[in-house]
Amino acid sequence: MAELGAELARDYAGEEPILVGTLKASVVFIADLSRALPIHHNLDFLELAPYSPGAGVRLLKDLDRPIAGRHVLLVEDVVDTGLTLNYLCKTLRLREPASLHAVTLLDRPYRRLVSDLPVKYVGFTVPDEFFVGYGFDLDERHRNLPDLRLERADERQV
Repeated sequence: MAELGAELARDYAGEEPILVGTLKASVVFIADLSRALPIHHNLDFLELAPYSPGAGVRLLKDLDRPIAGRHVLLVEDVVDTGLTLNYLCKTLRLREPASLHAVTLLDRPYRRLVSDLPVKYVGFTVPDEFFVGYGFDLDERHRNLPDLRLERADERQV
């Protein structure tokens, strides 16, 4: 986390970026990232309905403040297919931020269905495994675990 914070501090020196997290999964990551970021910054949150092939992505909670002219960092727990991030970028670009980039804890670039995403800051590139803990959940459980853990399919209760 310290490395990401230092990289962001270098890139946004003299600026006051706004970190935008998606509820609920990014809460733990954005809290730690905020503490690791030694420059002034703001926090705001969006909430999205879970992605579904028929309905796509829906916004449930919008930002509390305008972002026009602001440097915006979308803080994601994981970037996978890119469909959700693509939706967020299109939505937020209409609001004319000074810049828009993504910070993700976990990245799976080999699963992308969307190209040209502004993923500039990556914690870890990970295999196609299912993780719980550190904000990641399985049916709203395990978010409270202090670290990331692989969730094995044979261990899941059905």
